[in-house]
Amino acid sequence: QVRLVESGGGLVQPGGSLRLSCAASGSIFSIDAINWYRQAPGKQRELVASITRGGSTNYADSAKGRFTISADTAKNTVYLQMNSLKPEDTAVYSCNAQARTMNYWGQGTQVTVSS
Repeated sequence: QVRLVESGGGLVQPGGSLRLSCAASGSIFSIDAINWYRQAPGKQRELVASITRGGSTNYADSAKGRFTISADTAKNTVYLQMNSLKPEDTAVYSCNAQARTMNYWGQGTQVTVSS
């Protein structure tokens, strides 16, 4: 079992920044990758960024150049640094851990970009 707890969401003005955290606990050794997803009201869930155990990263086109995913293995935490935020980035952001054949989800954190 893997437990994920997100934090760092909130209200930010357009052009601002936020850093989301995803703290993992439990069977961390089984995690192959951690992904950040987001879902806005009335829209499908979207994969925003991924990082593998080996440190490889991948980003959605909407995130490239603005978002950075990173991992602090000592803290068992994955971060999503979000810069130059836009109103269309408003969504619930959730982290997902792929662990062998299992998928685990956190509870999500709300990000609202508004003036």
